[in-house]
Amino acid sequence: MKNINFLIVGVGGQGTILASDILAEVGMLAGMDSKKSDNMGLSVRGGSVSSHIRWGDKIGSPLSMPGTIDILMASEPLEGMRSLHFLRKGSTIVANTYRVPPMLVSTGQAEYPSVETIDKAMHDAADKVIAYDATAISLEVGNVKTMNIVLLGTISTLTDAPVELWEKAITKYVPAKALDKNLKAFHAGREKG
Repeated sequence: MKNINFLIVGVGGQGTILASDILAEVGMLAGMDSKKSDNMGLSVRGGSVSSHIRWGDKIGSPLSMPGTIDILMASEPLEGMRSLHFLRKGSTIVANTYRVPPMLVSTGQAEYPSVETIDKAMHDAADKVIAYDATAISLEVGNVKTMNIVLLGTISTLTDAPVELWEKAITKYVPAKALDKNLKAFHAGREKG
């Protein structure tokens, strides 16, 4: 398995940290050196949250430098657009298209970029963009809180880590009462990959 630098971005309440815990665990289960670093800032609901996860033979820092991210997971489109400078040439973006407007947009002090603007920026920055409404899929599964797991399902198709390792990591980090829906969400996301 090759070295991979991941960046997960979203807003508070979207499960960015849980997704990063699972992604780091999959790397360890796959026999890689796996490191992660979370940046929660003012991550109350609606605030920016980001997590760097790195898999490799030997990883020093858990943080990736701008221009080095292989796979960007954006739980919210604007947060994804704000992080495009981290991508390297040949990178992939897996993005939820469901919008969570930041406070400045909600109060009328700023405008949310158009779908076309975000789409163009993502396609200009990455070789491959997989964008869909992961929130709608999570609602179909029966729990909107599984949106992050839907996106991880898609990311799982971009790595060499076997499905069983992903399922094992999800089982470790998701409460038992929510496990069935999370595994269903994971496999729904794999269908998008």
